[in-house]
Amino acid sequence: MFSIIQAAGWPIWPLILCSILGLALVIERALSLQTVKVTPPNLLNEVLRATRRTMPSSDVIAQLEQNSPLGAMLAAGLRTAQATQSHASTAEELRTALREAVEDSGRLVAHKLERYLSALATIASIAPLLGLFGTVIGMIEIFGSQAPTNASGGGNPAQLAHGISIALYNTAFGLVIAIPTLVFWRYFRARVDTHLLALELAGERLVQHLVALRQGNAHNTGV
Repeated sequence: MFSIIQAAGWPIWPLILCSILGLALVIERALSLQTVKVTPPNLLNEVLRATRRTMPSSDVIAQLEQNSPLGAMLAAGLRTAQATQSHASTAEELRTALREAVEDSGRLVAHKLERYLSALATIASIAPLLGLFGTVIGMIEIFGSQAPTNASGGGNPAQLAHGISIALYNTAFGLVIAIPTLVFWRYFRARVDTHLLALELAGERLVQHLVALRQGNAHNTGV
């Protein structure tokens, strides 16, 4: 590996830095975007069952917020329902307030889920350009090796070989970094879109559930 780096010349170092950073971002996103961490399978059903009996306390809602991105969004809806519990609001007013709270929380969650994806896309974009830059440096080395060094006009074979190695290694290394990085970026982008859809559906279920509970409680009180 050291001999390859040495043959590729100094232009390889920005590519090595991109590869290390890209690998770190891929590992971080792969761990952070796991379904069990973003949208735990049974969390929504547990919240719906718990709220059928009574509205959770502030401490329980705070714990729910720390559970996961889904928990944070559900907690925002529960806080709004808790804050409007003493108000004589209509079902439509409650639905609007809940949706606004869930959507605001959802935007924050979406921002966290999309974190580092732009950096990953940037690495996928600039890696081929850095490889092309190394190719240009290699071509300069090649042309420099053809400069006459003596009266017979002969070139420098060692410098020619070094220029060729710089051009080829940097081009290949730039593509080796860019291709898998682009694949992972598209994969993580699709994962985020899937999670956002699941969060949106979960938020709507919570809104409908809380509105139905408020209407049922109001009907029982009226009876």
